[in-house]
Amino acid sequence: MLADAIIIVPVLLFSVIVHENAHGYVALLLGDPTAARAGRLTLNPLPHIDPFMTILLPLMLILSHSGVVFGGARPVPINPLYFKKFRRDSALVGLAGPASNAALAVASLLLIYTFDALGASGNPATLTGAVYRVLSYSFMINLVLGWFNLLPLPPLDGSRVLAYFLPPPLAARYARMERYGLFLLFAFIFVGGISLWMKPLFWMLNTLGIY
Repeated sequence: MLADAIIIVPVLLFSVIVHENAHGYVALLLGDPTAARAGRLTLNPLPHIDPFMTILLPLMLILSHSGVVFGGARPVPINPLYFKKFRRDSALVGLAGPASNAALAVASLLLIYTFDALGASGNPATLTGAVYRVLSYSFMINLVLGWFNLLPLPPLDGSRVLAYFLPPPLAARYARMERYGLFLLFAFIFVGGISLWMKPLFWMLNTLGIY
């Protein structure tokens, strides 16, 4: 279990940092320099670490054999007043994080298949056990992290996407739920909602023969 944690925690940390950078870079492209000015557009982990979401929560999930490992970093600061189209641009910034995790997952899987193919052809460039485990964990962690963040529950990214499709008065009321976001999220996890949310992802992987 400790050996797993030694691999999972750095992979998860890198994945959530890329996730937050994606939010900040897309916001910058859409006119909001807040994250850049705050020094958050960096792969240096120190500005991104949240003691609970980045370290304690993943370790608790690993040690409790929960079957699902996820976490988070300190959210990058976003000021939507810079956006030309508030609702659309907020949704794009929200979607950027899960999209970055999907890209990392695809890249990890392609590397695994590429090295497997080279090995099958007799090429010595095969994956060592440690590198294979890192890439395997990277694939699963990024899939889970991206899918989890698409949950339409404030303050997760899915809520930004859903708000774009709601009528403006309803979207405003929905956004006010964010002040209770962490309580709602932990209640959702406590009652087993996270397992239901993850089922379609694992069903798809099982159908494709990946998981």
